[in-house]
Amino acid sequence: MLEDNELYKSTFSEIGEIVGGGTPSKKVDDYWNGDIPWLSPKDLSLNPAMFTGRGQNSITELGYKKSSAKLMPRNSILFSSRAPIGYITIAENDISTNQGFKSIIPKPEYPYTFVYELLKQETPSLESSASGSTFKEVSGTHLRNHEIQIPSHSAIIKFHESVKPLFKTINLNEKEIQKLIEVRDLLLPTLMSGEISVSD
Repeated sequence: MLEDNELYKSTFSEIGEIVGGGTPSKKVDDYWNGDIPWLSPKDLSLNPAMFTGRGQNSITELGYKKSSAKLMPRNSILFSSRAPIGYITIAENDISTNQGFKSIIPKPEYPYTFVYELLKQETPSLESSASGSTFKEVSGTHLRNHEIQIPSHSAIIKFHESVKPLFKTINLNEKEIQKLIEVRDLLLPTLMSGEISVSD
């Protein structure tokens, strides 16, 4: 049995299911503006948060069925695998992505906190070994077979228990920031137009 300070070789495929995404046809209106959150790397470039619940767009049940989009459960780790490589966020709720993601649904024995930090640590190595003629991409096979070193299960659980409160605090802070952004966006046009003033 491994001691807490020992590491052993593994791959991402051994710690979770690697899942790609998809995009419904944008020519079909019935596929869009539904109840299923849908994320693209652009969304994370605009809001690079640790936790993400939705992007700028959403898709319908029909759009979901008619595309290769997959529904990632809460606490999945969403990883942008191209254009650009390396945005990482935790699914705050069930969410789908476009094909610019290779996401990890962690196995029960691997907490999302650990998988998130591990993927962050391995991103430079993944990016340096990415391939592609038009633009570099980390393929599903590449991510599945990427070699990693992980500690004992007891060490992973200790890590999770120690950082979980911090992750929760960050999530709450990000929600508050988003609320403030929404208030700013609501008030700014009226301030600029002179409809209201700061003194009001």
